[in-house]
Parts: sequence; C-alpha cells; structure tokens
Amino acid sequence: SHLEPPAAAVRGAARGANSYGQLGLGHKEDVLVPQSLKDVSCKCQDIRSITGGGGHSAVITGAGELFVCGHNKEGQLGLNHTENVLCFTLCAALSGFCVQEVACGWDFTIILGGAGFVLSCGSNAFGQLGVPQISGPCLIPQKIESLKEKVVGIAAGLRHALAATESGLVFQWGTGMASRAKRAHQGKTLPLFWTAKEPCEIKGLEDVKAKRVAAGSYHCVSLTGEGHLYVWGSNKHGQLVSKEIFLVEPKKIDTQFFSHEKIGAVWSGWTHLVAQTETGKVFTWGRADYGQLGRHAVVPDGQETCTASEQSVKLFCNIPISLSCLNGASQIACGSEHNLAVVGGCCFSWGWNEHGMCGDGTEANIHVPKPVKALGYAEQILIGCGAGHSLALCQNSTLDSGHQKSYVRRWKHGTSSGLLLLYLYITMSMRCTCQLLLKL
Repeated sequence: SHLEPPAAAVRGAARGANSYGQLGLGHKEDVLVPQSLKDVSCKCQDIRSITGGGGHSAVITGAGELFVCGHNKEGQLGLNHTENVLCFTLCAALSGFCVQEVACGWDFTIILGGAGFVLSCGSNAFGQLGVPQISGPCLIPQKIESLKEKVVGIAAGLRHALAATESGLVFQWGTGMASRAKRAHQGKTLPLFWTAKEPCEIKGLEDVKAKRVAAGSYHCVSLTGEGHLYVWGSNKHGQLVSKEIFLVEPKKIDTQFFSHEKIGAVWSGWTHLVAQTETGKVFTWGRADYGQLGRHAVVPDGQETCTASEQSVKLFCNIPISLSCLNGASQIACGSEHNLAVVGGCCFSWGWNEHGMCGDGTEANIHVPKPVKALGYAEQILIGCGAGHSLALCQNSTLDSGHQKSYVRRWKHGTSSGLLLLYLYITMSMRCTCQLLLKL
C-alpha cells in the first residue's frame, strides 16, 4: 500500500519503551503516551512499507530508499557503525539499489533489491547472513552472491532466513534451528539446508512453485502459486498442524483446514501463523497462551481453557480456525506473539500486550481482536510489527494537543488538511528482550 497524497503537513507520534532509540524520537527515554515525531528524514507520505526486528525498525520509501533506526550492536542497520540510532536514518550504502522488501531478524537484516538480488547485514553468528566468509558482524549490507536466481520474496526468522525465487524455488540459510533438527532426526543425516551458512535449496519442494515465504522463530513456511501452504521446522506449539514435534522436510497443510479454499497470503509470528484465503477469510493457529490466535481457547467438548488439560488445549490450537471479525482484512502483520490487522480503515490488535505493544493503553493481553482507538479511523493505514513493537502509518489522522488520543479529520484533495501520522507503538526494552528469549 503505497501512500501518495498531495503535499500535506506531516506529523508523527511514538510511544513505548525506547532503550535502543527505536521510537525514532531522538532520545532513549521511555514514552508512555504518543509524542510527535518531529525529525523524520524521509517523507511520511512516500512510505511504502514498515517493519521491525528484535530491537530495530525499517521503512522503505516509494523511491526504494531504506530508512532505519534502533538497536545496532551487530550492525543490523547497515550504517557502517555499531551505535544505536535514535532517529530514522537513510541507509546510504543502499543508494541506487531500489529496495523492494526488507526482513528483520533478531539481530540481522535481509534486503531484497529491485533487480532480484539479496543483501544482508548484522550478526552472522549462526550464518544467518548467507555469506559464510564473514566471521564477525557485518556493518554494511553485502550481496549474497551465491543466490544466482532472481528472488521475489524473503523472510527472516530468529536466526535463519528464507528466499523464494522467480522460478519458484525456496532457499534457506542460517543454523539457528540445526540443534532442534538434529534432536528430532535422532542422529540421522540431516538435509543440507539445516546446517547451511549460505543459501541452500529446500529438499521436498521440487514439485511445487513457491511465490512467498514466511518464518517463525524456529519454523518456515512457503506459499505456492496454487494457494497451498508447506511448513517445516519446530512444531512445539502446533503451528505446523502436525502430530510430529519437528518436521525435517516440508509438509503440505491440507486445504480442508481452510474450508478447501486457496491461500492468498500468510504471515508468521514466532510460534503462531496467520493465513488469509483468496476470498478474504483469516485463519489463525499455533501458540495461544498470550492471545496470539485472536480467539479464546476452548476445547472441543466445551470446557473452558482453565478447566481443560494443557494437552487438549494445545491439540485444539493446532487447528486453523477462521476469525470472522477479520474477514476481508486488507493488511495483516505479526510480531513475536502479537498481531495487527486493518479492516475497513480500522486497525485491530491482539495478542501479547505485557509492554503495551497492542496500543490499547494497558498491559493486559488481548485475546480477541479489538480496534486501536488511538488510531481511530483513517482513509489509509500502513502497518508493520517488530518482535515486540508495532508500527502504523495513518493518513488523515491527527493528535490532539495533549497527545492523549487521536481523531480523524477527512483529507480533501488540494487542501492542507491531509495529515499523515506515524505511530510507533514500540515497547521493546531490555527487560522485554530478555522475556522474549525466555519465552521460546
């Protein structure tokens, strides 16, 4: 969703924990109520996509420029230094590359250029950059030369990455899941892609053509051109719809789970999945203890979660179930254990909210999607999530002078009343970082 209104006043706002400067406010003070983003290097009305990683945020403009801010200890911002960055800053090293997509892992970044090549920067401790000759952190994005085919989609997990090519192949690299795969395979020889530190073609997808990929903390997803989902990796929370605890090779999820409809898009949190069919139905499944699935966990016999056994609840949560309130959603984004969705010009949030990443003013987990009232209704909304933060770019909204709430003012062509607000509900603190890792 590329926002292209006429020239208009631009304001941004941010709130939440800010220990890495990921709010882009120019300081590291925690923010409990929205504050104006006064120093934005890029034009908000030209932003094409927004996303985040473990503690960093990334914005792509219509011109293909990449702006970044936040945690940079491993050089994941690609700015040729390791200092945290407090304001959104242009990644000058990518000048002329026309960035099409960016995927942020825990402490690394994968970048897809307009010509179909892939670059990476940040930590390479697990080979997640796909460039094995790099021993330490990579401070400037480096091209992954071994990816010879044109790439059309990328994804970043906790410490691994994926790429889908124009010809429909899927490549994987990064050893972050290798130890789990070895335990699951009981000493048998693993397919090479589990231990690869440079792109390696996935075994088991030779007869299908992938068009998109998604990644969780320790699992992978491929969406084919025929609308089918293939999954592999950890199934600890039922996210792979299988009885196996770990899938060493890709397995197709039966279409019966999606009312026999084709899947049009898929997103992944760390331990849960969200998919939308071509008719607009939205399904969720996987881990549910923080409200990630947007539905109260009730076992088939009608018992409430509190009275049911843990095993029976898990079995029920590994079945994709549709959320009627999200039918026709125009956008969806997943954080580690929380989600955002846009339905009819309204932004909904649900899931883990201990640090306020759902933007409802509380720290209570949200089990059913609810509107983010601070965003009100807007003609256009662009959303994105990091592991523990949420981002939304809204056209035709404005904050009141006290920064306590937002309201909508209709934007009229040719007037200056059209405002773009960049809300960054970013709540990743050092405490939150530790809790995220302990949750895996």
